[in-house]
Amino acid sequence: MELEALIRALAPSEVTGARSVEIGDLAYDTRHVTGGALFFCVPGQRVDGHDLAWEAIERGAAALVVERPLDVRVPQVVVPDSRAAMAVAADVFFGEPTKELELAGVTGTNGKTTTAFLLHSMLDVAGLRPGLVGTVEWMVGGKQRGAPFTTPEAIDLQRLLREMIDAGDRSASVEASSHGAALRRLDRVRFDALVFTNLSQDHLDLHGTMEEYFQAKRRLFAGAQPPPAAVNVGDEWGQRLAGDLAASHRAPLVTFGLAEGAEIRPERLESTAQGSSFRAAGIDVETPLRGLFNVENVLGAVVAGLLLDLDEEAIAEGIGRVAEVPGRFQAIDEGQPFTVLVDFAHTPDSLETVLTSARELGDGRVIVVFGAGGDRDRGKRLLMGKVASERADLAIVTSDNPRSEDPLAIIQDILQGAGVEVEIDPDRRTAIRRAIWLAEPGDVVVIAGKGHEQGQEIAGVVEPFDDRDVAREALALLAPTREER
Repeated sequence: MELEALIRALAPSEVTGARSVEIGDLAYDTRHVTGGALFFCVPGQRVDGHDLAWEAIERGAAALVVERPLDVRVPQVVVPDSRAAMAVAADVFFGEPTKELELAGVTGTNGKTTTAFLLHSMLDVAGLRPGLVGTVEWMVGGKQRGAPFTTPEAIDLQRLLREMIDAGDRSASVEASSHGAALRRLDRVRFDALVFTNLSQDHLDLHGTMEEYFQAKRRLFAGAQPPPAAVNVGDEWGQRLAGDLAASHRAPLVTFGLAEGAEIRPERLESTAQGSSFRAAGIDVETPLRGLFNVENVLGAVVAGLLLDLDEEAIAEGIGRVAEVPGRFQAIDEGQPFTVLVDFAHTPDSLETVLTSARELGDGRVIVVFGAGGDRDRGKRLLMGKVASERADLAIVTSDNPRSEDPLAIIQDILQGAGVEVEIDPDRRTAIRRAIWLAEPGDVVVIAGKGHEQGQEIAGVVEPFDDRDVAREALALLAPTREER
């Protein structure tokens, strides 16, 4: 593509140098610059991309997008916001892929991954060969890929969506994170249906306040062509969003949830340790996913499916096919006489939801192992400690991903809310073993915080660690002594 075509899309304040340069690729990371690339100088938290312009040119960049002119020999496109420009250019360069894909999106603090898996399954049953972009994995052309980010940078995201089309995909299910919204990664992504699951405290290290966090989510429902919206009105933020969208009358809106006043609620709901069944919007649904919070996730998927004009049969069958989602209330069963669950819960609200649901699965105690991430929102640590003390019979406070922080300092922050009636073990492996060793028939052990993750970051080093594998190892060690106990 010629630079001139991208200049027309970006409408820059200034252009220096030739406009007829051939652009072979887009890049924002000098490590990924190839010959003929257009390099975006994006100011970051640690490094300003403008300081890397010379390295990008040495690696073959043919032109730059900048926020201020630089003393370099290649053409420069000067824009107010290079990150926003990156999203526009990526959409144009990769041929506007979201105009070709049937796109279902999910945003919210909790429930994104499960709802996205449900939507992916429904689209698959409907014959729309879906891709997937989310926290656990990406899927292109029916093949799984690792997911380094929930929502990748705009260039990577638009490239991924184009690869889906080239691989034969006709639709996609996408988790839309607040980082993706705030950092303009989701600009120019056109959703055919967008689900709002809920909003509770998280990511305040990025957003600063809950209001800013809400606004990051809110902007996904705005724009020249706002998407059809499915909104859970089970919390104040969902109610507020629904009110805002209803007032605009610019796109279809359907509310759902367990709360009174929701347009789509579960009828004849039966929820057991084996899953739930109910009727919603005239569709009979059976799901093996356990817990009332998963009933809400299923409702969101049902409404999104209807907004996408999927057949009722595809909606029901697609939901029934999802037996579990990796690291989301995932049962680890090695024949033990108690329940072990691994869950990604890493916010006060999600931890409370998971522990409340766990209480319904056994007639014994609820034991929880949890920690809190380092270099992230510190304000939620105390609240998580308080929730664990109130909702579990025994809490073992351990490390999550301490990153650059001292694990013991993070634990002390948690203890400010948890009080003294907890156990402490900074070693996550031995903490998990301790919880499983203490469990008795009928108990439920919840291992919270990391879910599907397969590594633990300590002092900048990521070591292999999977809560599910560690739990299985602990259960295997326990098995020979089970009869003795």
